[in-house]
Amino acid sequence: MITPPTFDFLRDLKANNNRDWFTEHKPRYQAAHKAFKAFANVLLDEVSHHDEIENLKLFRIYRDVRFSKDKSPYKPHFSGSMIRATKWRRGGYYFHLSPGSSFAGGGFWDPNTDDLKRIRTEIANHPEEMREVLQHPELQQYFDGLEGDQVKTAPRGFTKDHPAIDLLRYKQFLLTHPFTDEEVLAPDFAQQLSRVFQAMRPFFDYMSEVLTTDENGVPIE
Repeated sequence: MITPPTFDFLRDLKANNNRDWFTEHKPRYQAAHKAFKAFANVLLDEVSHHDEIENLKLFRIYRDVRFSKDKSPYKPHFSGSMIRATKWRRGGYYFHLSPGSSFAGGGFWDPNTDDLKRIRTEIANHPEEMREVLQHPELQQYFDGLEGDQVKTAPRGFTKDHPAIDLLRYKQFLLTHPFTDEEVLAPDFAQQLSRVFQAMRPFFDYMSEVLTTDENGVPIE
């Protein structure tokens, strides 16, 4: 489980985001990171009961500041992702733990050109299917709707007055659910987080079917 010392470290790091402070408090970082890593492995085990995971990745706390106006050297959060196994299961899970701003996320962060075109074509031809998925009771229990970057008007090849233009504008297809600090620090948080990920399944099943078949529903080899 995530314990108060982990959040205490992240809270102090946010207030003292510089190399001198981090070096002085590196043992605290190491202890917090070890606890986060242990939590992530428990989470992986929980998620593996309802999905097949190909890879668990924990992100480094060190920021790449080369092209950023914000030169803070460290991320004041711990985060990780899980990729679903095989080409037939599309989508990925993301978890982000930070005092006051923890959340679970999932979906399609940066679909390649072919995948984005295929998704938009399917939405344009059958918008009711995506809308039904987003209205699924499991999704609505945890998520407020589709999120992600959008084009300002209409993507190339589609008109601004298309009846599904609200969906076609998306360049990313994401779901997120926030957690309070109390929820993150609860003994059963790994199980709670896994349940939120499991609630994404109708969305993932729909998108996986779209991205592994052509417009006629024939599997893509």
